[in-house]
Amino acid sequence: MKESVGIIGANGYTGSELVRLLAFHPKVEIKFLFSRSNFGRKISDLYPDLDSICDLTLTNEVDEADILFLCLPHKESQNWLRENPVPDGTLIIDLGNDFRLDGKFGNRNFVYGLPEIYFDEIQDSKSISNPGCFATAIQLALLPLAKENVLKDVYTTGITGSTGAGQSLQATTHFTWRNDNISAYKTLNHQHVDEIIKQINRLNEEKVELHFVPWRGDFARGIFTSSIIGCDLELEKIYSLYKNFYKDSPFVKISAKPIDMKQVVNTNFCVIQIEKQGNKIAVHSAIDNLLKGASGQAIQNMNIANGWEQHLGLNLKSLAF
Repeated sequence: MKESVGIIGANGYTGSELVRLLAFHPKVEIKFLFSRSNFGRKISDLYPDLDSICDLTLTNEVDEADILFLCLPHKESQNWLRENPVPDGTLIIDLGNDFRLDGKFGNRNFVYGLPEIYFDEIQDSKSISNPGCFATAIQLALLPLAKENVLKDVYTTGITGSTGAGQSLQATTHFTWRNDNISAYKTLNHQHVDEIIKQINRLNEEKVELHFVPWRGDFARGIFTSSIIGCDLELEKIYSLYKNFYKDSPFVKISAKPIDMKQVVNTNFCVIQIEKQGNKIAVHSAIDNLLKGASGQAIQNMNIANGWEQHLGLNLKSLAF
């Protein structure tokens, strides 16, 4: 028998991507799609690309399900859970940032859902907090070096597509503004910095300072980051560290060749490349912000928590052209 799934906030980008992926997952079936703002409409009315795979109508009533995905605006998951108590046996995966820094909520303790370092904890949990998109890309780029205790001051730039800002219309997501345009935002003050530092400092003995400048790009989806770090290790040794660190991580690929964002768009993969000049290295990483940075990683966490193969529902090819 398949596990039943409910998606809370199904009308957003991450919710609709969950619908697209779960419709082909062999172990689950979507039971209901919750939306306060669009209930009564079919999900395919909002996203015509789903017309051939899902004919469910959005509802504002909550039904019981084995698995719940919370795809709500940041800081709304706690409010929703207070208003809608969920049985202890239900697996909850929160795609917001409510529980990334402090996982305690009532009798639940949300595990940080980065499978590459918390696989065992995710496997035993009924409460999972999905990492942020930039946080995922930057952490995966830095964790092997943190384990070697070589991080101190890290300078990172990263560019993201318009879907990273969510579905709500804003001046900076309008086509006429984004087209042929790039800008920095939340310079040195992005909300994912604390999340990244918390996890990096668990591995790195010396306190790490992360100086992060995010950019808006004139494309729809994807993230590309570059981190500059002082490091005296030889490049061959660094590559060896990365390959060993991620040897059991099926969605992280280490490349000796230059990488680009299109290698990962529409996949749950993260690709990483390292360059070195003198005593400085540049670590590049690329992910799809809606998949490995959100919905894909949430499904990966669901698979792990249920003891299923990590790739289920996630065998996707990148959009190279």
